[in-house]
Amino acid sequence: MDETEYASPSSSNMTKLISQVLELGSTAVIITVMAGTESIGSKLLVHESGEAVGSLGNKELDDSVLSAAKKFLHTRDDTRMIAVKEFAPEISTASELLLLFERLSPVPRLVVCGAGHVGAALAKLGAFIGYQTTLIDDREQFVRSDRFPNEEIELVLAEDWGESVRTAIGSAKGVAVAVVTRGHNEDERCMEAILNATPPNYVGLIGSKRRTTIVIDHLRRAGVPEERLKGVRAPIGLDIGAVTPEEVAIAIIAEIIAERRGGEGGSLSAWRRQ
Repeated sequence: MDETEYASPSSSNMTKLISQVLELGSTAVIITVMAGTESIGSKLLVHESGEAVGSLGNKELDDSVLSAAKKFLHTRDDTRMIAVKEFAPEISTASELLLLFERLSPVPRLVVCGAGHVGAALAKLGAFIGYQTTLIDDREQFVRSDRFPNEEIELVLAEDWGESVRTAIGSAKGVAVAVVTRGHNEDERCMEAILNATPPNYVGLIGSKRRTTIVIDHLRRAGVPEERLKGVRAPIGLDIGAVTPEEVAIAIIAEIIAERRGGEGGSLSAWRRQ
């Protein structure tokens, strides 16, 4: 950032910069002065690469806030109000300065491999809670639009599982993938495509301990790195005693949310019983 960049861009230019971040599927943080200075409303946009655009009205503050922005991006928070004295007490006006940190990140996406009972229920639930959802199957009758008349779900007929899965995952940023196909062969083709590409934020494989172990062992023998295999949630989902396809879908989406938000998946009232 050079001296000419300490002038904060106009609101319209900042809006364009924010749109560019989102269109590229990148992650950034926008920092806004909320109190403690005459520059209230000034903004600084910090990309995940460390590149910064804009200004909070003060060079010393702009330089100091970069490390705080980096730490914020490593959290799971979407927004956080931070007093400057928490990270830069040396700034003379730090005791009064208050900044709002807001994460800019791609809309969360859900890729469901397998459009059987569980896959269909999971796709509907994902779309309902705001995930951009893609449902893939190699059986045409399972990905007909009349099965999902009121849902915003991208339906993909897979002529080749690997190619379809890789295309659906794309950059893998903000992506959760659930493999809930009908058999070992389909599971393995999907998992191999997922694990040999840029890793998504979440990968889960449905099945019993025995079935998922067979698939994982085959992938290991096929040369998939152990580090990638350890990241797979198999069996998929949280243990809530799910039985019906809809209940299983809830268990899966709950684990996906926990992974995204940094939750532990336990009971919020457990402390009362300890």
